[in-house]
Amino acid sequence: MKVPVRQYGALLLKYLRQQKGIVALASVFILTNIGLQLVNPQIMRYFIDEAVAGSPLGRLVAAAGVFIAVALVQQFVGVLATYTSGQVGWNATNALRSDLARHALSLDMPFHNSRTPGEMIERIDGDSETLGEFFSTFAVQIVGNIIMLVAVLALLFRESWLAGLALSAFAFVSIAVIIRMRNVSIASWRADREASTETYGFIEERLAGREDVRTSAAQSHVMKGFFDHMWSWFRVRIKAETIASVVVNTSQFVNSAGLAVSLLVGAYLFYGDLISIGTVFLIYQYSRLLSRPVFVVSHEMEGLQRAGASVIRIHDLLSTRQEVIDGRGVRFPNGPLPVRFESVSFAYGSGESVLRDVTLDLRPGRLLGLLGRTGSGKTTMTRLLFRLYDPDEGRIIIGGQDIREARIADLRDRVGLVPQDVRLFHGTVRDNLTFFDRSVPDAHLLDVLGEMNLTRWYDSLPDGLDTMLQPDGGGLSSGEAQMLAFARVFLKDPGLVILDEATSRLDPSTEASIKAAIDRLVQGRTVLIIAHHLATIQRCDDIVILENGRLVEKGEREILASNPTTRFHRLLQTGLEEVLS
Repeated sequence: MKVPVRQYGALLLKYLRQQKGIVALASVFILTNIGLQLVNPQIMRYFIDEAVAGSPLGRLVAAAGVFIAVALVQQFVGVLATYTSGQVGWNATNALRSDLARHALSLDMPFHNSRTPGEMIERIDGDSETLGEFFSTFAVQIVGNIIMLVAVLALLFRESWLAGLALSAFAFVSIAVIIRMRNVSIASWRADREASTETYGFIEERLAGREDVRTSAAQSHVMKGFFDHMWSWFRVRIKAETIASVVVNTSQFVNSAGLAVSLLVGAYLFYGDLISIGTVFLIYQYSRLLSRPVFVVSHEMEGLQRAGASVIRIHDLLSTRQEVIDGRGVRFPNGPLPVRFESVSFAYGSGESVLRDVTLDLRPGRLLGLLGRTGSGKTTMTRLLFRLYDPDEGRIIIGGQDIREARIADLRDRVGLVPQDVRLFHGTVRDNLTFFDRSVPDAHLLDVLGEMNLTRWYDSLPDGLDTMLQPDGGGLSSGEAQMLAFARVFLKDPGLVILDEATSRLDPSTEASIKAAIDRLVQGRTVLIIAHHLATIQRCDDIVILENGRLVEKGEREILASNPTTRFHRLLQTGLEEVLS
C-alpha cells in the first residue's frame, strides 16, 4: 500500500512545529557537520599535490594538523547533531503518544469493544516508537544527506563539468531506483505490525484471565495459541526482512557502481592532463561522500517503510471519529437532578433491541430501584445516562436538559457511579480517590472520608493517603475497594448517583459496616439503584421493572408492594434474589 508523501509531511510538520528552538539548533549542527565533511577532501588534495611537488615538510605537517583538527571538530559536531535530533524525535514521540492516547480515550465503546487492550497498547506505544525513529533519523540522515548530495555535486561541477555531469547522472539514477523501491515493503511491514498487535493482544487477554486459565487447566491450550501467533508473526517478519534486504543490497550495488564511475572519470581527466593527482583523490572522496547520502537514504528506506506502516495505522486511528459527540454546552442545575427517558429504544450495533420504547420519570431527590433479570436492559440504561452510547430513538433528559446538548465532561461530572466491580489502579490511595488529580487538597479528601464514616478505615492504612495499592487493588478486601468507590463519587458531588448493586458481593458484616457510607452518599441526591437484594429495595422510593428491554411496571414502592396484583408484590413473595439471579 502506497503512503502519500503528504501523510509523512503532515505528521513531521505537526510535531516539529511544537519544538522550533531545538529543531533550529539541530539544523545548525547538521549543516556545520556537512560543511566540515566537505572541507577535509580539499585539505587532502592540497596535501597530496604539495607532497608530489616536493613542498617543505613543515607545510605538509601543517596541512595534516589542520586535517586532524577539522576531523575532530566534525566528529564533535556530529555527536551534537545526533543528540539534538534524537531529542527532537523523543519529544515528538511523546507528543504523538499523548495525542493517540487522548484520541483513543475519546472514541466510543463499540470501537474499544472490538479491540483488545493489548492491541491498543501496541497501536499507541509501538507505532509511536516507530514514528519516533522516523522523526529523529529523518532530520539527521535523510534531510542532512540530501543537503550533502547537492553540495557535493556543486563542488564537483566546480572542479570539472565532466565529473559533475557523470556523477550527477549516477546520483539521479540512484535516487530514481530508490524512489521506485520506496513502497516495496510497506505492505509487508504493515502486516508485521498487525501480527505484533494480534500477538500482544492475545498475551494481554490471557494474562488478564490467568486465574481462569489455571483453574481450568488450560495452560497447554494457551501456549498452543501463543506459539501459533508467534509462528504467524515469524513468517510475516521473514518476508518483510527479505524484501528490506533486497532494497538495501540494490542500493549497495548502485553505490559501488558510483565509485567505479568516479575512478574512471578521474583517470580520464588525469591522463588528459586536465587535473592533478590530488584532484583525482578529491573526486574519489567526493564520490564517496556522494555515495554515502545515497546509501544512507536507501538504508533508511527500511526504517521509512516501517514508518509507512505505522503512518497508515496512526492515520487510520486518528481518522476514526466518535459517534457520541459533544453538545453545545448546556449547563445542569445544582442539587439533585430529575431524570426522564422519553420513548428510548436502543440496540448494540445491528443486533436486537436491548431497550424498547422506554419512558420513565425520576423526580429529583428520589431513590429508584431498577429491577429485571440479566439481559433485561438495566446496565444499558446506565450506559445511556453516561452517554457511552446514544439512543437509537427517543431522548434522555437530565435536569431539564437533553443530555446530547451538554458537554460530555459536564454530564459525567454531574453523574456518579458505584459499580459492582471497582477498578483500582497501581498507585496511592490518594491517586485512586482522585483519579490522579493532584489538585485536590488532602484536607478535602480527609473531610470526605470523615463525612462518609470511613475514618476508622483510613486510620488502618499504614501510610495514610500515601499507602500504595497493588495492581487491580490487590491487598484490599472487596469492602475496602467499595469504600474507595463511594468516596470517589462523593468527591464529585454529583446530582445523580447510580448504584449498580454496590453491596451485592459483600458478606453481611462488611455490608453492614458500609451502610452508613451509602446512606450519606445518597442524601440530597437523585439515586438509581440496580438492585437484587431485598435490603436494597427497601430503601427505594420508586420501583421500575424491566423485561426484555420493556418497562413492564413502575410506581411507588409501598403502593406496588401492598397490591397483590403487581409483579413487584409477587417478586417479594417469591423471593427477589431467586427470581432476579
